[in-house]
Amino acid sequence: MNGVTPTREMRGWLTDRMSLTKKLTARSKHFRVHRLRQERGMCLTDESDIVGLPRRCHVQEREVLLECDGRPMVYAHTIVPLSATASDWPFFGTLGERSLGTTLFGDPRVVRGHMQYARLRPQHPLVERARAALGNMEFAAPVFARRCLYRRRNGMLLVTELFLPAITELDGPRKQLTLADRLCNR
Repeated sequence: MNGVTPTREMRGWLTDRMSLTKKLTARSKHFRVHRLRQERGMCLTDESDIVGLPRRCHVQEREVLLECDGRPMVYAHTIVPLSATASDWPFFGTLGERSLGTTLFGDPRVVRGHMQYARLRPQHPLVERARAALGNMEFAAPVFARRCLYRRRNGMLLVTELFLPAITELDGPRKQLTLADRLCNR
């Protein structure tokens, strides 16, 4: 978290190792994954090194908003190198509006890497995409983000999550997580 300096509340969202889908579901009556797009696109410069690409190039991209009770809480951006095979990530192309997190946390072959954290400036390409997805809404506070590299077989998948301002308005859990949920998220 060097240099990110989030509030105590934001630190909890950023550093929690539990499935973000489960955490959001527990804090809302109605959780929804709103898929914005899923198609080939150019990875960002800082993403290419992380997924082992020699330079910025085409990847499979997925962008979604995670909504609680009709309000966007998280903008998520996922990339998969085109070299990944269907056996590496067999579910990725058919997710639709289903949660990627549920799939990642439910597959014992998926290895989760270390989390990276950032406070993104308003001009960052992902902040601009999130703003556009929300009707060019301006963010009064800094946009905190985290990203993590996942591996399955020979494939890599990079997920970046931007926590939107409304996230700070979510109360504590409305639904009790079961013991099985807690054990699954360790």
